[in-house]
Amino acid sequence: MSDSLTEGGKFLILGIPGPEVDPATRELARAIRPSGFILFSRNIGSPEQFRALLDELRALLPFRPFLAVDQEGGRVSRLRQIGNEPPSARHLRERGDPSLVRRHGSLTGQLLRLFGLNWNLAPVLDIEIDNDADNSLRDRCYGRTPDEVVRFASAFLEGMRAEGILSCGKHFPGYSFVRVDPHEALPSLERTPLQLDAEEWIPFRRLLPACDSLMVGHVRCPSIDPSGTPSSLSPALVKGILRERWCYSGLVVTDDLDMGAIANRYALPEAAELALRAGNDLVLICHRPHLGWEVAERLARLPATLRSAAERRIEAVRNRLADPIPFSLERFVAIDVRIGRLRADTLPPEQASLPTHDGAKRSPVETF
Repeated sequence: MSDSLTEGGKFLILGIPGPEVDPATRELARAIRPSGFILFSRNIGSPEQFRALLDELRALLPFRPFLAVDQEGGRVSRLRQIGNEPPSARHLRERGDPSLVRRHGSLTGQLLRLFGLNWNLAPVLDIEIDNDADNSLRDRCYGRTPDEVVRFASAFLEGMRAEGILSCGKHFPGYSFVRVDPHEALPSLERTPLQLDAEEWIPFRRLLPACDSLMVGHVRCPSIDPSGTPSSLSPALVKGILRERWCYSGLVVTDDLDMGAIANRYALPEAAELALRAGNDLVLICHRPHLGWEVAERLARLPATLRSAAERRIEAVRNRLADPIPFSLERFVAIDVRIGRLRADTLPPEQASLPTHDGAKRSPVETF
């Protein structure tokens, strides 16, 4: 094992290829010691298998790893692979009852805790401007106004926090006004600083104290960074706005660097270096974890002063990660039944009764 590789690996959250820890993943994890892993539908076969996978991933590292998932509700619900799909943010918002959203947060936290997960990359803090826009946000927004987002997202955060699962507000600086899906290409956010402050940045600013971390998305924001650098790699956005203007000292993670917005323009090691230099602490590498060797080697060469600031923020949050609780299939079934009841209490009857999972049929690149 190379000390250099572990110095760079600590800034990485990696995906894994399938439902088991394959030899390549095991070798990589032991060599570079990533800070943790992110799990997807491709990793889930059954409740028992998924808990066993997470236990094995935890045992690969000599410290408590971040074990992350995107469990927002609706179509971005990885665990619908084996159970009921929770209602989406939009459906919950349309009911207008924060207590339903709080139930959703609580049940989400219970479900994740049972499997040994400790970090949910949710909630979405973007505003719904056009639910039909091709910007990846369909049905994922808690409001059509800043106040509505704050009202309902805060209820979700309260429910989940009570169960010990850490949160992540996303996707700063905002996908609301873009018309290109960042999974495919780099969008441009043609908004002035005054417009951003007056609308889509309000939920981020007001919920900073409630979020355990923030995720930076991939958009051009020419009014703030005229160079056209994607926001996730832009010092003007991450350092200039989050760190300096908003005085945010918490954990910042990039959206997946394997998304087309970044992968079409940058080699992965270069993108990861730019992300850390911009002020991020962790980078997501979800679909090409085999490149973790090169990325870890590149990041290990960054100045120690730059790495040490990110390391302090990572460790501060790592110390708050929840330990796993004993797994029980009966407990899983009981939680899943309650999620089904939440669907029934939220959705119209004709939608609540529809099947909510479809086996292993998933897009190769899943929505964040």
